[in-house]
Amino acid sequence: MTPFRLSATSSQLPETHALMQESFAFMEGRVQPPSSIKELTQDRLADLADNQEVWCLGAPVAAAVVLSLRGDVLYIGKLAVHGDHRGRGLARALVDHAERRAHFHRCLWMELQVRVELVENQRAFQKLGFTEWAQTAHPGFDRVTSLTFRRPVESRSP
Repeated sequence: MTPFRLSATSSQLPETHALMQESFAFMEGRVQPPSSIKELTQDRLADLADNQEVWCLGAPVAAAVVLSLRGDVLYIGKLAVHGDHRGRGLARALVDHAERRAHFHRCLWMELQVRVELVENQRAFQKLGFTEWAQTAHPGFDRVTSLTFRRPVESRSP
């Protein structure tokens, strides 16, 4: 599958929004504080498509990710894979695509965050070459609630 970029007016925006909502639903009741996924409305996703990068795989959409530039870091957010397509390498394909975008933007790092409770997600990102970089606590919490993972962007020959 070839990744394609969504625009704010893409016809795939509603199904991408639904995919992200469904993919993050398992976190309900598992993470504290609750996930920000509920704040991701379809209008907010359209805004992200306009001002950042939203990439998808498949027709219908089977996987999606939001990529954001943060200085010399490309942040990988809201990586979602439809339940029927898990274990088929789609997350890896989107991370590989993120690395190509990181090269394009001349970033040194790719970064993402994982909740401390989601050890299975931590393991999955470690298998993709990410290592723990930092620990943070959400406002109002006196314990670590989120882990930041980073992976260097591999240098490429011209």
